[in-house]
Amino acid sequence: MSALLEKIQNDALSLSGQERAFLADRLLSSLGDDVLTEVDAAWIEEAERRYQEYKEGKRPGISAKDVFAEADISHATRMFHVKTDFRR
Repeated sequence: MSALLEKIQNDALSLSGQERAFLADRLLSSLGDDVLTEVDAAWIEEAERRYQEYKEGKRPGISAKDVFAEADISHATRMFHVKTDFRR
């Protein structure tokens, strides 16, 4: 491991759990589609299952308006916690 990488690792490990999670998400996102984790694969499988249920009439549809409203609330809540939870 290079000295720079070791410094970055040590600095990252000194962050709070939430800060490390945010950094990890940013780093993984920067890899693009090259990395598909087990969690990603599980979500894809879940989405396909739900879509099949919808096509078979076993699951009701949700309006785009409701989906985006829920996403906005979720995003705003998460951003509030990210911005206010840093104690350093």
